[in-house]
Amino acid sequence: MTRRLAQVAQKVGVSEATVSRVLNGKPGVSDATRQAVLSALDVLGYERPTQLRGERARLVGLVLPELQNPIFPAFAEVVGGALAQQGLTPVLCTQTKGGVSEADYVELLLQQQVSGVVFAGGLYHQEDAPHDHYKVLADRKIPVVLINAAIDRLGFPGVSCDDSVAVEQAWRHLVSLGHERIGLVLGPSDHVPSQRKLAAARVLAEETGTSIPDEWVARAMFSLEGGQAAAMRLLERGVTGIICASDPLALGAVRAARRRGLSVPGDVSVVGYDDSAFMNCTEPPLTTVRQPIEAMGRAAVELLSVQIGGRTVPSDELLFEPELVVRGSTAQPPRGNSL
Repeated sequence: MTRRLAQVAQKVGVSEATVSRVLNGKPGVSDATRQAVLSALDVLGYERPTQLRGERARLVGLVLPELQNPIFPAFAEVVGGALAQQGLTPVLCTQTKGGVSEADYVELLLQQQVSGVVFAGGLYHQEDAPHDHYKVLADRKIPVVLINAAIDRLGFPGVSCDDSVAVEQAWRHLVSLGHERIGLVLGPSDHVPSQRKLAAARVLAEETGTSIPDEWVARAMFSLEGGQAAAMRLLERGVTGIICASDPLALGAVRAARRRGLSVPGDVSVVGYDDSAFMNCTEPPLTTVRQPIEAMGRAAVELLSVQIGGRTVPSDELLFEPELVVRGSTAQPPRGNSL
């Protein structure tokens, strides 16, 4: 018993006396501290006292597609911190190739009687992916919040960075520098955020009396290698500016240019998306469109907390404004505007 008190107290950052008061149902402890102590019991594998077992565990699943892209650890840090302030404990679920699937994680989280789930990137982005596990969550009335654009029919509230505004900022920046041959490196064709980016780019092109030929749009998996392969195809078609759907894709585009003996930004300008960690430390520092991670993460937790409290929230999408961060990977196009 003493060891249990000490471990829980250390986990929560309170005294053993406070933990004892919670376990014995005594007054004098704030609701947030009480919930944090109960969550710590769940995480450490201790059984709750009999009188407290009827409550749902104060655990929240945080499901991420990967950790290699720095944007996802950044979201995890913000969401995890905001959950802790609400007396909730995040359970991090990260997918790996050939490992546990998103649907498997959902099943595991349901077994743990989680209070809710936050998805930051996942199969809800892709129209052709399996979505049955989302229906299971909806049928069981588990609170769910999605971060960034989802397919229409899921019915969960979400917070998103405005993809249309992001592309507009990147596009107008390159046009202002004199670029006319602007290509796009996007995710798969069924990827909803990429669909939005492409639609916005086509509207912008029409406004300026131009168009985006299909050969100036390259699809890739979200990785540095995917970005390199896609950008290589665009460079062969003579683009001088490349807008990418993520920072890793943009770094791949920079590598592709160098493999062709071209300089960035002297011959080719590259714009990323996210402004994830260390993009100001690359060579050259990456011009990119910043997602407001802090605001989005906190809004996601607030939407989840309201649902956990028994209130309903609209299944609308809250759109957040991105911000163009101009660094050293963009400049005027080479003379003649072709490679």
